[in-house]
Amino acid sequence: MKGKLDQQTMLRALERLADLLRERGLLGEICLLGGAVMVLAFKARVATRDVDAIFHPAQVIRELAAVVESEMDLPEHWLNDGAKGFVSARHQAQAGDLPQFENLRLTAPTAEYMLAMKCIAARVAEGSDEPGDLPDIEFLVRRLGLKSPDEVLAVVAQFYPDSRVPARTRFVVEDIFASIKKAP
Repeated sequence: MKGKLDQQTMLRALERLADLLRERGLLGEICLLGGAVMVLAFKARVATRDVDAIFHPAQVIRELAAVVESEMDLPEHWLNDGAKGFVSARHQAQAGDLPQFENLRLTAPTAEYMLAMKCIAARVAEGSDEPGDLPDIEFLVRRLGLKSPDEVLAVVAQFYPDSRVPARTRFVVEDIFASIKKAP
């Protein structure tokens, strides 16, 4: 089954993870980040390569995620904390409409916070099967009804100090608005 993770596959994997936590008498918390949020919380795309998240209890969830990976033939490190470097000191997450499991609580960043994280990462697709962050940024800009690069950068400033905002962020945001203006 290795490959991209669609909504149904992610939910089955998270449900199995919750079952394993229940078998151990433990409660887990996962704050989804990145593409998983775009798929599960915002329904902005069909699939993602992996589930970036921050989670607790971290070591137990890592071990149980490896069990789920093996059982379901998921991509290696399907659940990982590789995006934790983008987490803001002003972290804001909510359960929203995410499914909840008996022994596993799911949360995700607010749309504003997700936009800020995507702008900080500002990854551009370079020949891979991953689209980079630009389509997600454009989706969130439209969802939030933002009308200018300055409005987007004001959202970013709510979560990150200037020292954390790469110069490319402004260029990426300006390019997105240029493409929005060209669209019919």
